[in-house]
Amino acid sequence: MVIVTLQRDKCIGCNYCAEFAPEFFRMSKKDGKSVLLKTIDKKGFYTLKTPNPEAYEPCDKAAKACPVKIISVKMI
Repeated sequence: MVIVTLQRDKCIGCNYCAEFAPEFFRMSKKDGKSVLLKTIDKKGFYTLKTPNPEAYEPCDKAAKACPVKIISVKMI
């Protein structure tokens, strides 16, 4: 199980996450911030839980590239 969390409120809109993991991240046309796809908002944190182990690598690259460090990725 791969768990990806995005703290969207602190996003600066750099677009790195969408470049490294386009199947999981998009940039909002409304406010220019990142959107973690297929998630719901829980107090400013957006969490994706997927059984697909192939999600780990691109999301981990996105997390490492994020200049404000608002993406976390765990494999359990």
